[in-house]
Amino acid sequence: MLRILSYHPDGVIRTDVLLNEVKAVLAEQDALLWMDFEGTRPEDDEPILRELFSFHPLAVEDALQQSHVPKLDDWEDYLYIVLHSIFFDGLSGKIDSLELDVFLGSNYLVTHHDQPISALDQVWENLQRDPRHFKHGADRVLCRLTEAVVMDYMPVVEALDEAIDQTEQEIFNSPTPETLSRIFTLKRSAIRLRRVISPQREVLNKLARDDFAVIDLRTRVYFRDVYDHLVRLHDITESIRDLVGGALDTYLSVINNRMNDIMKTLTVITTLFMPISFLTGFFGMNFFAADPPYAFWTTLPVLIIVLALLFLVPLAMYLWIRRRGWM
Repeated sequence: MLRILSYHPDGVIRTDVLLNEVKAVLAEQDALLWMDFEGTRPEDDEPILRELFSFHPLAVEDALQQSHVPKLDDWEDYLYIVLHSIFFDGLSGKIDSLELDVFLGSNYLVTHHDQPISALDQVWENLQRDPRHFKHGADRVLCRLTEAVVMDYMPVVEALDEAIDQTEQEIFNSPTPETLSRIFTLKRSAIRLRRVISPQREVLNKLARDDFAVIDLRTRVYFRDVYDHLVRLHDITESIRDLVGGALDTYLSVINNRMNDIMKTLTVITTLFMPISFLTGFFGMNFFAADPPYAFWTTLPVLIIVLALLFLVPLAMYLWIRRRGWM
């Protein structure tokens, strides 16, 4: 779906702009245009991006591939920015991200993404309701977009933290192999969240501090505010990683304690039955089964040898164990 939103100096907002009208809107003084590509085919998007906006082929190729970490490229007349929106699946405990490619010019904003992004749709609707958002330029619109994307991170972080709490309760109540699998899933999700937030934090830091031709000096302070949000989120993410690591250690400790209790129980049962096993085994040997009167004298040497073995074998095992240092 290709949609176009334009603002004109007289305060008129249009959503019915055609492709053949885009150049006229861009040429209009104090006008602003936002073109959004959502789930469109790359072969259809490439001619528009290269011919209508004259974007560099490398930037267009990056935008159409949808396989990059957050980054920022300065092409002098415009900026190419890669942002990531995230969402959390509470059932599986997995975090996935959606790439958002942005081209920022002096009076236009072009966004490209394969799937719907709720933060972008929210900003799109807010701009249509209030024309004042357009008056400060395309860079301020980008600032609102980045802020909306970053603010959507907080519910994901809270859901991930809640999932960790539930897993910890499950560890103490009834840990199962599925609990261990869920812990590793949450650990991968925390790592994925960190890999998204860290480079995106650097992107916002550049927007807030570097000198770009298409970003007004007064707008940097707003990007700095978004950057501060990402810094706090990064710190929370580090805490979440520690919580997941602690949950894993707790699980292993609980399982080890349960195993010790099981081994203790089995040891007690074995100790209780050991005398019975000795008595049944010893008296089960038919030393005196032969007929008298020579039965005792013929079996006495064998009996002495067996008793000697019964005494010497445990003694030898004890000495060997002591020598190995196991006792």
